[in-house]
Amino acid sequence: MGCAAARSIPGSTALRDPKGSPSPPSAAGRPCVWTGVDKIVAVGDLHGDYDNFVLVLKGTGLIDDGLRWTGGKTHLVQTGDIIDRGPDAKKILDLIRSLEKEAPAAGGMVHFLIGNHEEMNILELSFRYGYVTQKQFQSFLPAGYVAAKEARFKEKPENGGDLTKLWEDLLTDPDAQRLYTRTFNKNYGTWIAQHNAVIKINDTVFLHGGVSEQFSTWKLETLNSVLTRELTRIMDDIEYGRPWSPRNTRIVYQSLGPLWYRGLASNDEALMQEEFDRILANLGAKSMVVAHTPIQSAVSLEYMNRFGKRLFMIDTSISSFMGMESHPSALIIEKGEFRVWTPEDKAARSGLDARDAHPSAGRKVNHEKDHSGDDMFADHRLFWSGIPPF
Repeated sequence: MGCAAARSIPGSTALRDPKGSPSPPSAAGRPCVWTGVDKIVAVGDLHGDYDNFVLVLKGTGLIDDGLRWTGGKTHLVQTGDIIDRGPDAKKILDLIRSLEKEAPAAGGMVHFLIGNHEEMNILELSFRYGYVTQKQFQSFLPAGYVAAKEARFKEKPENGGDLTKLWEDLLTDPDAQRLYTRTFNKNYGTWIAQHNAVIKINDTVFLHGGVSEQFSTWKLETLNSVLTRELTRIMDDIEYGRPWSPRNTRIVYQSLGPLWYRGLASNDEALMQEEFDRILANLGAKSMVVAHTPIQSAVSLEYMNRFGKRLFMIDTSISSFMGMESHPSALIIEKGEFRVWTPEDKAARSGLDARDAHPSAGRKVNHEKDHSGDDMFADHRLFWSGIPPF
């Protein structure tokens, strides 16, 4: 698919830059295909729930009580949407950064993939929909700015000691939002943009939203490098106050793009069967793992797969900040066998081989998770009417 395949070899430098750092290399040279991987742990949307992420990592044997990598040669895939809705996105990102550095020394790998909420924060769009919590907002602002604002607020006796009003006002202040975005992009957005959106490990493709047929004909390397270039360009535009528009992008903020597409998780399976066959054939894959569209059914392999055990949906509402019942989970693929880990580990004890899993009419998916999703694209021109093209 256009990316140089990298085998999972202990001590290999194939996945590192010339200095030996496991940080993602530049878009043009970073791997996006791996072969010979015995075990994969895939984790879906986290939305600021650090505690549940740690619970999943410990439960699947990937970290110890000191938050150090204990996963050996395992590949951890986190499919994006770390940010928004919950308070602790920064803590999650910092933990992933740390594990990215530790895992390769043991022969493992950490793959953080870009989700639509990472993209929305880079583009300064999450504020439009109220996704940014007060704690997330504060955590990505410069510490000096936060301290100065709070000190000046407390100087006025009429304000009292409660800072709630201050942060409610700042959260909707355009200047404060702009500072948040610029600081976020400097410290995290640039790092995020150097990650992949779509990868293939063995015969399985992993991403946040889904691969539409239109994009399935692209090389994976091209998908990832175009997204990196577009995000980088828009970050520069935001930094220097220049307008940008999705009319001038091929992947960023596109409803059929890999960060946003929901069709594979929500459209009628019977009507899409032949199309899905073509998508997998174009990708040279046997299966696909997606998140983005949460299931609202029992967390088990039976309810998490579609298209005859070839599409696996791993957004099980891990975050307890989603306004629905939280279901921490991970999809484990080990030597060709698919199973689901939950805190009770019921699914792991009754794991199904990919050949035996089957779709179920009892599955439900939540199509209303993102107000910024498909409905918004129906009147894309109205939404962007105030932003001229480049």
